[in-house]
Amino acid sequence: MDLSNGSPVITDPMAMGQPLMGVLPSNMMPFSIMPGGYSSAGGAGVSVSRRKIEEVLVNGLLDAMKSSSPRKKHNVVFGQENLPEEDPAYSAWIQTKCPSALASFKQIVASAQGKKIALFLDYDGTLSPIVDDPDKAVMSPVMRAAVRNVAKQFPAAIVSGRSRKKVLEFVKLKELCYAGSHGMDIMTSSANYIHNTEKGKEANLFQPAREFLPMIDEVHFLFHSEANQLHPLSLVSKSLLEVTSGIEGASVENNKFCVSVHYRNVDEKDWKLVARLVNEVLEGFPRLKVTNGRMVLEVRPVIDWDKGKAVEFLLQSLGLSDSENVIPIYIGDDRTDEDAFKVLRERNCGYGILVSQVPKETEAFYSLRDPSEVMEFLNSLVRWKKHSI
Repeated sequence: MDLSNGSPVITDPMAMGQPLMGVLPSNMMPFSIMPGGYSSAGGAGVSVSRRKIEEVLVNGLLDAMKSSSPRKKHNVVFGQENLPEEDPAYSAWIQTKCPSALASFKQIVASAQGKKIALFLDYDGTLSPIVDDPDKAVMSPVMRAAVRNVAKQFPAAIVSGRSRKKVLEFVKLKELCYAGSHGMDIMTSSANYIHNTEKGKEANLFQPAREFLPMIDEVHFLFHSEANQLHPLSLVSKSLLEVTSGIEGASVENNKFCVSVHYRNVDEKDWKLVARLVNEVLEGFPRLKVTNGRMVLEVRPVIDWDKGKAVEFLLQSLGLSDSENVIPIYIGDDRTDEDAFKVLRERNCGYGILVSQVPKETEAFYSLRDPSEVMEFLNSLVRWKKHSI
């Protein structure tokens, strides 16, 4: 479905009303660090050294990095990733916990009879393979065709941790909505953006963390004149770029409303150093927090907003919030996608689909192995829709 003509768009978070803003789950991940919280429990005057507390925080973050980032080799050729065919734990997981969305396709579409399907897609690891260099996570032509075709049949959106601009450059399709920075930068119609219509672009933007932009630039440490005017070098003691520059394999990516510290190519013996340095930088930014994803630490504003809230916002702003007549489907592979899975489960409406080759604890109802299975699922949706007309 081409959304360029658009339904009513909400550009003011206050216009969403208190019920929507109040009932959504927190955007705090299973593990997160918020600097500045060094007070002792109950205020009983228990003296705990700052160093010990920092060590607990760093060790906790390191544990989260290990648990969310299994060392698994990925073949960068699309559809040729190593599959755990002989893994009994995985087989048991898809049989009892998180069934294959392909094997369960008839059940999924049966529940959508007479209703609208709204589709939400993560990018990395979902529409493109996970690769060592984040800048090379390119969508294949066949996947782009599958996404274009499904977006012509259903309202669809990309919801990514990448910056909105970057994921739009990867996808290159005007038929979708785009939510970047974990849902903190939403454009409900990409057609105006692609055609460089500034007035139309601004009218369709929703950015609940706009006030944090200067702070994100500062913690990332952008070397351009505008950033230097906003934040003179004398005010910046440490930045993520500076502290990680000496760690082989580490890279820092500015995703506009969040900063990603990638450690996929870092030797595991240096992971604790990465965690420690990120934590030290954030001590100077009490309004920022760090959460963990697949081989990445995400530095984000401390606001009550996440991918789950982005999905709810998109459903409401596109006129699709009627849970009786709309079936949202969210497909993603990362821990940050769990917020969206949780929203759909709590709404008792729609399906979260986790992309994973290993068994995981998840709020998703179904699973797919890899991007090639995601493409197969999207193509199946298109065939089903055409046959049901």
